[in-house]
Amino acid sequence: MRAVICDSWGEPESLKVGQLPEPRPGAGDVLIRVAAAGLNFADTLMIAGKYQEKPPFPFSPGLEVAGEVLEVGEGVSGTKPGDRVLAVVDHGGFAEQAIARESDVFKIPDRLDFQSAAGFPITYGTAHGALVWRAGLKAGETLLVHGAAGGVGLASVEVGKALGARVIASAGGADRCRLAEAHGADASIDYRTDDLRAAVKDMTEGRGVDVVFDPVGGDIFDASLRCLAWSGRLLTIGFAAGRVPQAAANILLVKNISVVGCYWGSYRKQAPEMLRDEFAELFGWYDAGLLKPHVSHALPLEKIAEAMQLLLSRRSTGKVVLTTDA
Repeated sequence: MRAVICDSWGEPESLKVGQLPEPRPGAGDVLIRVAAAGLNFADTLMIAGKYQEKPPFPFSPGLEVAGEVLEVGEGVSGTKPGDRVLAVVDHGGFAEQAIARESDVFKIPDRLDFQSAAGFPITYGTAHGALVWRAGLKAGETLLVHGAAGGVGLASVEVGKALGARVIASAGGADRCRLAEAHGADASIDYRTDDLRAAVKDMTEGRGVDVVFDPVGGDIFDASLRCLAWSGRLLTIGFAAGRVPQAAANILLVKNISVVGCYWGSYRKQAPEMLRDEFAELFGWYDAGLLKPHVSHALPLEKIAEAMQLLLSRRSTGKVVLTTDA
């Protein structure tokens, strides 16, 4: 089968498209004909040898896929050949076929196309898990989302609105702010030109926000601590800015603030049953028109380096996906 191949640690330009053996499903496995695969920052770390998982060479990166089930292994009962699904995998998604554990496979709504579905699980799963499980966001509360035009940020804007929150989007540039507002944000802040703390204070009549969703880290994290209302929650999702920040304990103490981490991928092993209920709710919101996945770029496997550079240079919005069409 055709696949993106990584045979040594390196940059996106070191990847090539070639042939790998077709995988065979074992017990509890599902074999998927991949129509599209979502691209994530983690993929760029994996090919550089900087990710927590280091597959043996040669391997294909890719952590989320969408397509049609070809075959199932022994013991699989809830999934059958012909089902339209999305799935999360440990690696191997950038290929014409991929193996997933049945617990990581979810049937998709009939009107959800494969390209949108390919970029759905990690972004919307993270947004829902962070806001519902970790922050306990309630209707009527105010949510501040950083990186609001990126994949997980845009998903968090939509999930926040689905939960009944007032959403303030923070993004870099007027076009990105407009995109976040088009996906439901009630207001936006261009962090390149606006003072974040002053803007939040003005938008909340000095009170601050109840929850901050932060996949950026660095200086944004520091400013976010000052943007929280009493008993607010700051969700730390990632460190796209590069610097891993430190929280000043005196600020946490005085305002009863919580800093809460969320690594959604850990739920796959620690509490997989939670994902089944999570995706049922997310797909219900999608069918109700509350979620509108945004794919800014869909490129063939052969353009893997270009796709990764779009992500790394932040020239994409929403999701970048790879397609297997020859």
